[in-house]
Amino acid sequence: MAHLYGRVALVLVLLLAAGAAGGEAATPRQLFLVTQAPVTLTNHHGQLLTGNYSVNLLWYGRFTPAQRATVADFLLSLSSPPAPSSSPAAAGGGPAPPSVASWWATTARYHPGAARLSLGRQVLDGSLSLGRRLSETSLAALAARLSPHRGSIAVVITAPDVLVDGFCLSHCGLHASATSAAAAATAPAPARAAARGRGRFAYVWVGNAAEQCPGECAWPFHQPPYGPQAPPLVSPNADVGMDGIIINLATLLAGAVTNPYGGGYFQGPTEAPLEAVTACTGMFGAGAYPGYPGQVPVDAATGASYNAVGVAGRRFLLPAMWDPKTSQCSTLV
Repeated sequence: MAHLYGRVALVLVLLLAAGAAGGEAATPRQLFLVTQAPVTLTNHHGQLLTGNYSVNLLWYGRFTPAQRATVADFLLSLSSPPAPSSSPAAAGGGPAPPSVASWWATTARYHPGAARLSLGRQVLDGSLSLGRRLSETSLAALAARLSPHRGSIAVVITAPDVLVDGFCLSHCGLHASATSAAAAATAPAPARAAARGRGRFAYVWVGNAAEQCPGECAWPFHQPPYGPQAPPLVSPNADVGMDGIIINLATLLAGAVTNPYGGGYFQGPTEAPLEAVTACTGMFGAGAYPGYPGQVPVDAATGASYNAVGVAGRRFLLPAMWDPKTSQCSTLV
């Protein structure tokens, strides 16, 4: 059975608003938004992922080459700062925004940190070999196919029409760990033999929310279902579902390396921990508050919002991360 340590959750936030003629009633919202409680992540002195790790991808369902390239370029960007000539400046002629690699560098401040991630192998499962509805056990079985596990993190990405237990209702993705033997028990026969004997491994699952719940799991690129209906941001890669996946994947990879097995850095109960990025959920730029992602650069030609640049000038919007040196949630811009 998989042991679950981190989820990109639909966080229940209490928004308080005051009008000129009196206060409005507090409105509960289930959104991927910032929490207001003080953040102090504690090192529980368990194992962290350090050193060189490849990220192996399993695409479950149908994805276009352009969609797969968005994720691949993000993973390549984690360890490859863009060349100065390829870094677009912020709107208005300001300085170029930070790189994806500079965002990831914050994880090295988690002692003993410095997990260096690179793009590994990719497996396509367009035929939905385990069906259109998946349980968390099914996700672990899919992750077990991404061999070898030593020195790697398995990432399962599900297509918009794939139904995963709890998706949209309680979470947008998760990172977890499993033993190969447990995962292999539910895998098809060819994968079962290959998975045995590889020990414990860390994995991540992220769903494409474009059709099922973009307001919850692809915010701020889609209007939320509740609360203030401010115009959504324009996604930097012209694909709301995939740019939402990038936000959630970034969140979960940071949690996977800083709290892979439940004994790393987190705040709160082990079954529902606040981790490196989930402790800062909903913050993307300076001045962020519940329902407002903050000030981020906007491309003058396309209107797309972003705060980081990766390989080949690819742009991304990345969430704030808790910085153990300052004990604060730090945004890139």
